[in-house]
Amino acid sequence: ITIRPVIAPGTYNNAGTTPWVGAIIDRLGYDSLTYAIATGTLSDADATYTVLLEESNDSGMSGATAVADADLIGTEAAAGFTFADDGETRKLGYVGNARYTRLTITPAAANSGDSPIAAMAILGRPHSAPVT
Repeated sequence: ITIRPVIAPGTYNNAGTTPWVGAIIDRLGYDSLTYAIATGTLSDADATYTVLLEESNDSGMSGATAVADADLIGTEAAAGFTFADDGETRKLGYVGNARYTRLTITPAAANSGDSPIAAMAILGRPHSAPVT
């Protein structure tokens, strides 16, 4: 496998609903892709966090569209979390045909505190192994 950072581990401010847009992941040379999301202690008492996965064949995500449910292993809803999900992990698999994907996490009802979040892409089944 190869692991790539999507949303760098950090503490993100909850003072709004600004989406945390992840790095674009190029899956060229790999047959599987799973996103992993980890939370720390989420300090806002009523926040919810939705997850969106987009796909494109353009390296800049031009013309990106939301990934169809049939191209997911799991659901975006199940990958989301709330203020009560301290120290938990979520995963979302991609089985579509687009070369590039991008994960976005959007807070809602967030008005105070910080959210320690990290997301990674796990690329598997490389066409040429071992990978560095």
